[in-house]
Amino acid sequence: MFVVIFGRPGCPFCVRAKKIAETLTESREDFKFRYVDMHAEGVTKEELEKTVGKPVNTVPQIFVDQDHVGGCTEFEAYAKENLGLYA
Repeated sequence: MFVVIFGRPGCPFCVRAKKIAETLTESREDFKFRYVDMHAEGVTKEELEKTVGKPVNTVPQIFVDQDHVGGCTEFEAYAKENLGLYA
């Protein structure tokens, strides 16, 4: 399983999503993730909207195996339901 988290510096939800992913990396051998700092990597909101397929108003935006899951709240719920996260 590969997760990509698109986020921005100083965003508390981005920090939370990254922490969840780090916890899953430690507890599961089949879990890998990449955090994309949109500011540092020059990813624009418009580019992200094309990838997501709808308007993006908040970050993080998270993909699990290339499927858009949503933001931090949706990712946490997904991880608890499907990946055994007890955070």
